[in-house]
Amino acid sequence: MSYDQYTRLKITRLEEGIVDIAMGEPGRLGAADARTHAELAQIWRDVDGDAETRVAIIRGMGKGFSAGGSLDLVDEMSHDFDARARVWREARDLVYNIINCSKIVVSAMHGPAVGAGLVTGLLADVSIAARDARIIDGHTRLGVAAGDHAAIVWPLLCGMAKAKYYLLLCEEISGEEAERIGLVSLCVDEARLLDKAHEVARKLARGSQSALRWTKYSLNNWLRQAGPAFDTSLALEMLGFSGPDLREGLRSLREKRPPQFDPHCPF
Repeated sequence: MSYDQYTRLKITRLEEGIVDIAMGEPGRLGAADARTHAELAQIWRDVDGDAETRVAIIRGMGKGFSAGGSLDLVDEMSHDFDARARVWREARDLVYNIINCSKIVVSAMHGPAVGAGLVTGLLADVSIAARDARIIDGHTRLGVAAGDHAAIVWPLLCGMAKAKYYLLLCEEISGEEAERIGLVSLCVDEARLLDKAHEVARKLARGSQSALRWTKYSLNNWLRQAGPAFDTSLALEMLGFSGPDLREGLRSLREKRPPQFDPHCPF
């Protein structure tokens, strides 16, 4: 399997059976542009079809695991139907492709973990966060519904009460707190993050692949059952991209101020 077509994701074979997928750039916390979003959706199909890979590690190369979507992409979606439809399809595929990927996925999250990258971080089969990682689902701060993965997995991982609290208020969650509430598999000091991810990946790569993959497939039926809730949330998120709250949320981010949303809702 060649990964030469990927220009935003850096893909490296660490050792036999393990592939490393790195987002971002060293020393930076860059936002995900349209190309990055498309690659994050496609990569799991290619990992699934890669006969040489048994485990994939997803991590960030820069100052954090992942930033949110670029403001230019958000702006394009707000007034371009074709862009909105394209991102809807990619966001749908990203979630279902990682759920249906037969290979085991390990995430290693440090710093900010936001946006499409966070989708992979929390849907990974084993999610590892640095103790001081900053997990944020910022959809409602932007003025759109939390749609890109939250409805399908957060209530299952940490319960409905915690899911509603963090998703409605856009409260930041540390890696330590995320482990405590069950949102991630475990947390470690950042200095040990990659070593721990590699340790877990090696154990999984040495295991019975049929047993591991069939166990993953069976457990992920819990997520597949939540597919209708996810599909609804994603559609409502896309609907919000055409509304006035999104425009105010986008302006407030660019102007670095709190948003002033209209208190009246049309429904």
